[in-house]
Amino acid sequence: MNVESLHSGLDTVWVVLTAAMILLMEGGFALVEAGFVRYKNNVNIIMKVFADITIGTLCYYVVGFALMYGKDMWGAIGTSGFMLHGDLSHLNFSISVDTYWLFQAAFAIAVISIVSGAVAERINFRVYLLYIVLMTALIYPIAGHWVWGSGWLGALGMRDFAGSAVIHALGGFSALAAAIVIGPRKGKFTSKGASTISLPSNLPLASVGAFLLWFGWFGFNAGSTLTASDVRIGHIAVVTMLSAAAGGASTLVYTLIRYNRSDAPSVINGSLAGLVGITAGCAFVSDGAAIFIGAVSGLLMMAATNWLEARRIDDPVGAFPVHAVSGVWGTLATGLFAREGGLLYGGGWHLLGVQVLGLAVLCVWGFALTWLGLKLINRWIPVRSTEEEEEIGLDISYHGVMAAHRAHDFIDDEERLFNEIMREQEEH
Repeated sequence: MNVESLHSGLDTVWVVLTAAMILLMEGGFALVEAGFVRYKNNVNIIMKVFADITIGTLCYYVVGFALMYGKDMWGAIGTSGFMLHGDLSHLNFSISVDTYWLFQAAFAIAVISIVSGAVAERINFRVYLLYIVLMTALIYPIAGHWVWGSGWLGALGMRDFAGSAVIHALGGFSALAAAIVIGPRKGKFTSKGASTISLPSNLPLASVGAFLLWFGWFGFNAGSTLTASDVRIGHIAVVTMLSAAAGGASTLVYTLIRYNRSDAPSVINGSLAGLVGITAGCAFVSDGAAIFIGAVSGLLMMAATNWLEARRIDDPVGAFPVHAVSGVWGTLATGLFAREGGLLYGGGWHLLGVQVLGLAVLCVWGFALTWLGLKLINRWIPVRSTEEEEEIGLDISYHGVMAAHRAHDFIDDEERLFNEIMREQEEH
């Protein structure tokens, strides 16, 4: 075995392991969302995440990867690599195309899971399945090509190391569009415009989900080096940790001072906001900048949450404040604090200007395509669950099962059927 093959083997192991860490984040999404929503919709959350992984993976394999990383056409779209076939010789990495696809597929799945939280408890499950196809086969891959796949934004010099813009801002603005189209949950806002409180079903569950996401984020950011020998890996891991800690600390202190109590959901989302904020610049900024980025991310998340409430937009888990707002800030912060090219490091206005342009394009793209896509789907299938389905809970309505049961015995199907027949006869 020569040095080159050894290097390739180590890189392959590194990328596969970090891809697995990112896939584990889906468990984090599932637990955070299930813990934040009402108990009667827990199974629906889990099933949406399984749909993200199963349908999203297949769509990205058949179409999405080719549009994102295929041979470039006009800086706008990829044209090869459908089902990993065709000319992909331009992907010049030390790892195989299969390994690279696995890592990128994990990213694609994460984007759709962002939208899942914003439409929790009231989206028609069949519509959500169709939207997964739209996001993983079209919306995200084309936007990703512009920045990461030899597209026009990447050529201009946009920097988004692991996806504050391409994944989180895009996914967050898509989530905002979906929440607006579908509308708020029944009873969320009173006739006078006041917001009612929907208590989380299980905060310990949500906190475990946040820890899983935090763990997976080291793969998200450090794995984006795509090589095990990159000397930046340690620094990327450190700034990821510092930013997440600062995001959680800023929300903890803020809620403690303002409300005289540290609010658990806010601290959970504040830590996640810090992770989102550092994702673009984790390879480019200093430790001190990472702490500042994370702290501001947490506070911006709080402000955006209040903004949604004031506009009567229902986002049950805070997908827009955590992902869109923090993703926008993190991308702009890269233009400010990047040690090479950042405005505050003598790099001039070019990088910051490109970051602003890229953000505007990606956010409008995600919002507009989601809005139009759901409006078109609504012509054939109602995007919103019925009032009865929402009242009963989407677990029973769409999946025929509750999250947990206390029955100690097996259910006899014949006895149950007999009892139902007898009850119907008595009613008539």
